Amino acid sequence: MQHESLVSRDWQNLVRWLGGTAAIEASARETRAFLRAREVSNAVDLLRMILAYCLGERGLRSTAAWAASIGLVDISNVSLLYRLRQCGDWLSLLIGHALASKAPPASRGRLIRIVDATTVPKAGRLAKKTNRLWRIHGAFDLPSERFGFLELTDQRGGETLDRIPAVAGEIRIADRAYLQPDRMAIVIDAGADILVRAGWKSARWLDADGTPVDLLALLRKASTRGLIDRPIWIGRKSGPALDLRLVAIKKPAGGRSGQAQGAPSRAHRQASNIQHHFGRGRMGHSGHFAQTR
Repeated sequence: MQHESLVSRDWQNLVRWLGGTAAIEASARETRAFLRAREVSNAVDLLRMILAYCLGERGLRSTAAWAASIGLVDISNVSLLYRLRQCGDWLSLLIGHALASKAPPASRGRLIRIVDATTVPKAGRLAKKTNRLWRIHGAFDLPSERFGFLELTDQRGGETLDRIPAVAGEIRIADRAYLQPDRMAIVIDAGADILVRAGWKSARWLDADGTPVDLLALLRKASTRGLIDRPIWIGRKSGPALDLRLVAIKKPAGGRSGQAQGAPSRAHRQASNIQHHFGRGRMGHSGHFAQTR
């Protein structure tokens, strides 16, 4: 189907693919894109007019004229622009539902959220001199493939796993910066599951009885099999140890960027430049990718 046909001969097929008239009406009212019938009698007609503008080659004035010529709605280009500005959340919701309907059921219907943050330096000489910045915290939701949360802070707003409110039943995925036992406990207590990348010395690893676990010894022992999958506990500053599961997978021989076997890593090259050497601990973990869940 061509873009133009989606609002002409294939329009009814598109309406059915989006869930039907009732679903489109409900989503429009949910996002406040369409609340009452005035110039436009229903949400389906509104969507058809908006897609005619977004997918076609007409401007606002030509789109309004097209809508009047086919008896869809008699509306001015200014009114069309106003309605278009109210429809951002609605269109995002429709696209999210369409993507989710075609996604594989890997999560068995559960929300998967990828949590991360990025920074942007503040403008100005003083800000640059004092390392001031803006930090954007976000959660990217799957399988809808849209951001479900965004927050802007300055450099004082750190990356914390519980900054984004947890949704009961969600699976929250984060990088090693978010291995924060007390904050992980808050997310778990809210009814979510977590999957966090882990560094070998970034947590106090314990057995069920509170005995410290030598993670490096476990990694060396599992080097032949190339896999660790076992219960693990992480000590907390406040409260009992966190009951989790440790999964560590041996990296392939080529490395993450196809590096030839035996070639020195970037970290090794940097260390040699400043006359530092890796201890056995660092080397023991370098061949594994570890996660807690």
